[in-house]
Amino acid sequence: MDAPLLPGQLLARGVCRHLVAQGLACLTEFVPTRGMRVDVMALDRRGRIWIVECKSSRADFQSDRKWAGYLDWCDRYFWAVDTAFPDHLLPSGTGINRAEAYDAEFVVDAPETPRNAARRKALTLRFARAGALRTARLLDPGLAAVEA
Repeated sequence: MDAPLLPGQLLARGVCRHLVAQGLACLTEFVPTRGMRVDVMALDRRGRIWIVECKSSRADFQSDRKWAGYLDWCDRYFWAVDTAFPDHLLPSGTGINRAEAYDAEFVVDAPETPRNAARRKALTLRFARAGALRTARLLDPGLAAVEA
């Protein structure tokens, strides 16, 4: 039996449901580069890259020292928090999603900061490979874990 989802994973599920309904493709627990793992990365129809970091509590947010490094890897950056989260803690210049396990909504839109074409292409290819490999492993759990 699968372990129950943790609070941040429940937020990520709601965010992904919302983004997919808006036409974006999502991956959770995505590694854009060695040493980084984002909660949700999404690709919109125009090829823009979005990152959403899910914070289940004030303590979860305050212990996160790596989020600013993610800004170089996306065109738009959002936080996903629940209704009890104190929004005033979140940095300006980033978007906010109010999320729960089954849906989310944009409360503050994130500004667009376009990445250079070479980085976007490399990241888009990594995203596509990761998605395809995850699908292949769902269809055949016996496949060896292959680095995307």
